[in-house]
Amino acid sequence: LMRDSKEGIVRVRKIVQDLKDFSRIDTHQEWQLANIHQGIDSTLNIVSNEVKYKADIIKEYGDIPEVECLLSQINQVVLNLVLNAAHAIGTERGKITIRTGRVENNVWIEIKDTGCGIPKEILPRIFDPFFTTKPVGSGTGLGLSLSYGIIQKHNGHIEVDSESGRGTCFRITLPVNHK
Repeated sequence: LMRDSKEGIVRVRKIVQDLKDFSRIDTHQEWQLANIHQGIDSTLNIVSNEVKYKADIIKEYGDIPEVECLLSQINQVVLNLVLNAAHAIGTERGKITIRTGRVENNVWIEIKDTGCGIPKEILPRIFDPFFTTKPVGSGTGLGLSLSYGIIQKHNGHIEVDSESGRGTCFRITLPVNHK
């Protein structure tokens, strides 16, 4: 009983710390070098309860340098993409794969799911504000729009590769140094 209690306390402490790190959105927003992998791990810990019954998370982290960014905003993008991936997975357990890597002076983050995919005819609209494929009352349609704006603010790019029935892969590219 004591061992289980200690483990529970350690888990709660980790979640609270991750929430504090994640919530720095409202505090000083200074561009600084940040460890993207720590940001992703922190974000995954926050959404773990939402994802754990739907999908296995597979992390394939590459060797990347620290990135000059507003980490809390990058965490928000990862949160939006991981939650969307989890919601796209049907009744059968799926996979969400998160990869990172580096190409020249840029790092990239891929979030790929085995969900239902995005129909070709709506792909051009997914970054539009208030556009959602979820039922009325289930989504605001702001997650991808806000994510797109954050990545643009970082002088980066966000691309999507998807097809109905095949799943979706979002790829974020960020410069290592902010200009």
